[in-house]
Amino acid sequence: MNHIESILDAHPHHAQMASTPGFAAAITACLDCVQVCNTCADACIAENKATTLQRCIRLDLDCAAICNATATLLSRAYEPDARVLRAQLQACLAACVACAEECERHSRNMEHCRICAEVCRICERACQQVMGRLPAMAMA
Repeated sequence: MNHIESILDAHPHHAQMASTPGFAAAITACLDCVQVCNTCADACIAENKATTLQRCIRLDLDCAAICNATATLLSRAYEPDARVLRAQLQACLAACVACAEECERHSRNMEHCRICAEVCRICERACQQVMGRLPAMAMA
């Protein structure tokens, strides 16, 4: 059990979220994506051709911000609203897909983009898994 699972289990209102398979994994995937996307953006800036990587940098930063917000919302166990979580997960999925696609374009020449695309795809799958389980959760 990791720390995210432990803290969700320790929360007085953990029953719905902590018992939902993949919930802690989605939080972890989002937080990993935040760090990797921020580092990829920084690496893109450091490249000799940073001006040609402006779209990649922008998508890295957008994805990091959205993944951070998603991890924050998923971590709040007290009376979550399924509509809000669903909308945030959709935004996270869209950001991860867009960032992964852009980074994949540069992945042959830049290892940081290859890694970033991979982590974005992992986050995408984790969010899809939680999205698929939201209707089963007893939320407003």
